[in-house]
Amino acid sequence: MEHGLTHFDSQGNAIMVDVSEKAVTHRVAVASGRIFVNAPVYEAIVQGTVKKGDVLGVARVAGIMAAKKTHELIPMCHPLLLTKCTIDFELEPERLAVKVIATVKVNGQTGVEMEALTAVNVALLTIYDMCKAIDKTMELGEIHLEEKSGGKSGTFINPGK
Repeated sequence: MEHGLTHFDSQGNAIMVDVSEKAVTHRVAVASGRIFVNAPVYEAIVQGTVKKGDVLGVARVAGIMAAKKTHELIPMCHPLLLTKCTIDFELEPERLAVKVIATVKVNGQTGVEMEALTAVNVALLTIYDMCKAIDKTMELGEIHLEEKSGGKSGTFINPGK
């Protein structure tokens, strides 16, 4: 596995990595994160009583849109033609948390880890935005890459998660 920083040239200037010589392969990335809320927010999400509407439905759309626009937000990311993006939720009543899981797929010359991580972050931020009238102390956390496959470096499964 290569451990060098590839987003810098020999003079230390930030660059977009040249992927033109890389093979097109099927690539998948899964990322997740959580938002920790208080009991009234959790119940409002579960019961569908948040005044701004369907919190998880809106967060799903926001996450998908964010994955598609990652290259507009992260300077050295390549624009990618995503073939699939799903945003799933796991309700965790014992932790008063909502877990967001993003799965992003592409047939391309570079991976989709940043797209999956961006999708998770924006979905979490959307939940915060829709619920902030109830509680402004919500916390986003545990955001990480769970796994990725495809490309030269092969499969990675996060050993700590």
